[in-house]
Amino acid sequence: MHPSTVTVALTGASGMPYGLRLIECLLGAGVRVWVLYSQAAQIVARQEMQLTLPSRPAEFKAWLLQRNPAAADRLDVFGRDEWFAPVASGSNPADAMVVCPCSMGTLAAIAQGMSDNLIERAADVMLKERRNLVLVPRETPLSVIHLENMLRLARLGVVILPPVPAFYTHPTSIDDMVDFVVSRVLDQLGIANTLIPRWGEQDGTHGIA
Repeated sequence: MHPSTVTVALTGASGMPYGLRLIECLLGAGVRVWVLYSQAAQIVARQEMQLTLPSRPAEFKAWLLQRNPAAADRLDVFGRDEWFAPVASGSNPADAMVVCPCSMGTLAAIAQGMSDNLIERAADVMLKERRNLVLVPRETPLSVIHLENMLRLARLGVVILPPVPAFYTHPTSIDDMVDFVVSRVLDQLGIANTLIPRWGEQDGTHGIA
């Protein structure tokens, strides 16, 4: 049984196409999505995708609904200081959380149990409530500090999912490579999908199952 509610946090790391595609796929699968984002994520979206993400959560929600018009009742966006958002409390957490993309600063803060903003607090709630937390860190290289923080979180049950596309699927576009990573995130959440051809299968189709 896949989660009914997933928090997706967008931070200031390279990989914004993964995060936006993940939101799209979760909504397409009928999942309720709570979106959190940082100011640095807005900068990355502009740099990587030439997208201007609205600063106000209500405007960002409207922007996302333009891309996913059927999801009005399953999408909420919260600002970094909305401490009364459901994700801020263990009494009403999401079933799972994905930080995608995840900056090394955010990863370090989560590893140290910091809660200086809503993204960090939501991740801290996932840890204390023993819920599924997936981190999609930024690109290489990684320092010893980065690796030690990842190891510390992995030992707590956090899934560290580097956005490394495979080539056995014979990708022919950037979208194919994005879908490979997003498919692996969905797999970790237990959400069936057919975004990529599966190993050992002759034919692959694209879309959400």
